[in-house]
Order: sequence, then structure tokens, then C-alpha cells
Amino acid sequence: MIGDPLFEQARMTPAADFVILDERIVSYGEMADLTERLAGWARRRGIGPGDRVALLCGNNLSFLTIWFGLAAVGAVLVPLNTALVGEGLRYVLRRCGARLLLAESAELADKLDEIETHFTELEIFAFDDDAALEAVLPAVGAPDSKPPVASEPGTPCAIIYTSGTTGFPKGAVISHTAYLAAGAGIRDGMAMTAADRIMVVLPLFHANPQMYAVMSAIQCGAALVLRPEFSASRFFIEARRFGATCFTYVGTVLGILARRHEGSQRNHALAWCVGGGAPAAIWDQIEERFGVAVRELYGMTETGGFVTLNRAADNRRHSCGRPRHDMELQVVDEHDNPLGAGESGEIVVRPKQPFVLFSGYLEAPDITLEAFRNLWFHTGDLGRLDDDGYLYFEGWAKDLIRRAGEMISPGEIERALSQHPLVGDCAVVGLADDIMGEEIKAAVVPKGSVEAEDLAAFLRGRLAAFMVPRYFEFVERIPKTETHKVQRHRLQGRGADVIDLALDQELK
Repeated sequence: MIGDPLFEQARMTPAADFVILDERIVSYGEMADLTERLAGWARRRGIGPGDRVALLCGNNLSFLTIWFGLAAVGAVLVPLNTALVGEGLRYVLRRCGARLLLAESAELADKLDEIETHFTELEIFAFDDDAALEAVLPAVGAPDSKPPVASEPGTPCAIIYTSGTTGFPKGAVISHTAYLAAGAGIRDGMAMTAADRIMVVLPLFHANPQMYAVMSAIQCGAALVLRPEFSASRFFIEARRFGATCFTYVGTVLGILARRHEGSQRNHALAWCVGGGAPAAIWDQIEERFGVAVRELYGMTETGGFVTLNRAADNRRHSCGRPRHDMELQVVDEHDNPLGAGESGEIVVRPKQPFVLFSGYLEAPDITLEAFRNLWFHTGDLGRLDDDGYLYFEGWAKDLIRRAGEMISPGEIERALSQHPLVGDCAVVGLADDIMGEEIKAAVVPKGSVEAEDLAAFLRGRLAAFMVPRYFEFVERIPKTETHKVQRHRLQGRGADVIDLALDQELK
């Protein structure tokens, strides 16, 4: 059970710092107590092994309390992206089978009417803040208190929704075993100790901070510096204030930091950062100007968080590192034949130990089986291995767009855009961007007179904000093959006719 290392740390060093917030420091002992209290509260509401509970919550103590508390009773957490709205939100709630939605009031406010309208039988429990949640939890040692539920290897812990290329997200089922294995891998690879303070600036509903930060911290007694959001301007101020020694990243975070802070920035205790998506030039700047070692890895939610890692004692600049001990990796051609060193192909993975990868897509056996074609999980990503087994990431074989760490389905945007009465046809592609990784462009065949801003406004009520295209281009037709597949590569230009809504806003 993911809480086992937490309870062990609470037993050995109960007063040690675990979660560091603006106005409060929560010790391992206090976190264990909160976990037991949330577990007792859940039992009183009839929540038990296998029950799915959705969570709509920002970066705060409540997220961790609920996650560990639900795990203690054997329930399965479904962390929701707080930016989800409209059909995207309804789809996840409909598919995940949650019997209860726990929600921070601020995150629920603009979604409550829609959820109550479409999910009349879903129980909703809202709380204003950490104190409000803690106020309703029973005391430790209450009459109905019980020890945490022991989980068998492979028991589901969470369902995290990840984007597909053409449709809505798929629910990746992640076991307790996978979480613990990922945390142990980061702990060992980074040589983490109880003296580390890992700053968390990415949303907790993502696998990145869950696996790279929370899971690694509890397995060595380190502390989490939990920030409500990423702020480039305050980043080093907060790192100094809280004594952070490391942080997790997506490439966008590093790119923004490099641009926001000119010159040298070394008045801090940050020694390393770990994550994926660092462009080579940005990587060099972070190390040379800020004195922070970049520990690039390769992975995704489905692969237990990460597959390869640049370890403290084994790393190669601008690579994604070498595979973890409990996984096997190959680069293959279109027929799944292994390729030699230096040859580019699709990255495929399989476990050497049980349950360290995800357990499959929720209620989607056909998609799961296809993903594990020929007994290897096919990532859809492109890469190559060098002679020493270091992996180099080379892009996405799939059509997914990676913007600011979010994996975005062009098909989902196209579906929403097609609902506009003046859109005859459309296609969505990603355009390379130095800061965001990729930006989103929509090519539209209009039925009449329509403005790009009108289309963007139409989408804002139907899609998460990070999915709304920045670029629009009006075209006579969408280029397609004889089998009607969109030729996306022909739409990835930035010609004079491409409308940049971000630039338009700057000029107003």
C-alpha cells in the first residue's frame, strides 16, 4: 500500500517535516494521523476496497490527505484535471465510475451546476480549504478505526486519464506497486536523503509530482515544499525561503525559468531537478547559469512514470538516461523488429517485474491489447539508443500535441470545433514553440464569415483552457490522403495567413 512508507517514516521520525506550506509545516506523524482520520471518515460513508472516488483539488494538504486516506481503505483515487470543463469533464466522470466526488469549493464552483445536472446520483462532498476538511474528520482512535487495508501486489491505487490521438482520454489504471516502484527508482537514482526538500510546482493530479516527488519523498523521509502553482517570478525566492534542494519539471518549466531569469542565478540550495522534455539548449542554460543539474528521464503515466533516467551516478548529457532495473526497453521498426544503436524507431517497453507498468486502460481491453502488441507496450514515441544504451527522445509517432506538459488530443479539439455552425471542416496540429514545447494551431474551412477570436471564444466554454488553439488559419480545404486521413504535416506552417491570437492580444 502506498501509505506503508509514510507510516514507517511516522513511526521512526514522527516530528520530521513532510509537507511545507506557506503558513504551516506538517510532520510525518501529523500526516499519518490525517491519513487515518480520512480513512475513518471514508469508512463511515461506506467507502471501501475497489470503490472509485473522484477528486477535484488543487495543490494543497487536502489532496495528499485524501489520496493516502482513500488508499488506506483500499479505494481507488481518480484525480481530475482541474482545468476540465464541458464534455471533457463529463466524459471522465461518466467513464470512471466514481461513487463519490470530493472537491475543493474553489475548483468546483464553475462546474457544480453542470455536474449536478448530468450526474444526479453522484454524491458530492465539497470543502473550502484544508482546515474545513480536517474539521469533519473523526479523531484518531475513534470506535470505528481500523488498520489500513493490506493491498495485494497489483491492487489498483489510482486511475489517471491520459490523452489519445483521436478521441477522449483513456483511464490508465495504476497499482500501488507501480507507484512505490517509481518512487524507489527516483530515490535511488537521485541519491535522495531525508535532508532533501523537493519543491512541487506542477499540479498534483499529474503523475509527474505524484511519482517523482511524493512517492520518492516518503521512501527516504524527505520533505515536500508544496506550492499552489508554478510562478517563474517567485521561483527562486520561494526556493530560498523554503530551503528547497530539488524540484520536478516538464520542459516548459525550464524554458520559462531560463527566459524569465537572465544571467546567473545561484543564490539558492537547489542541486538538481528531474523530469522530461528539456530541450538541449535550455538544459545547458539551467546547469550553467543556475547551477542545477538536469536529470532528464523518459516515461509516461502508462510506463509507471518513467522508464529511463539520468541518475546522479550514471548520466549522459542531452540523453534520457538508461533503463531502470525493473524494465526492458527497445527501439523497433514499423514491424516491431529491434533496431540497432543509432537507428530511430518507436520506443517499446516491457516489465521485468510484475505490476511496475500500468495495469491497462479502464474498461478498454481492445485498446489495452493493441497497446501491448507483441508483448511490448508501444509508447507511440520515437527515439534511438546509443552504443552504451542511453536513450535519446526524437518526437512523437502519434498525433498528440504536447503543450506545457499536457498531452492533448487533436481529435478532441476538432470534435468541439466542428460543432460551430460556421465550421465546415477542420484539423488541429502542434507547432514547435521554445517555451511551451508545442502550441496549437487549428486549420478551418469556414462555411461563412467567422473570426478566429469567435472560434476561440466558442471553444473556451467547451474545452480546458490549455486546449484552446493559439493559432488559426482559414483554408479552402483540409489536405487528406485517399483514405481521408488528415495530412497534418502539410498544415504545420506559420505563413502570413496564420492568425496568432496571442500576438493580437499584445497589439490591442
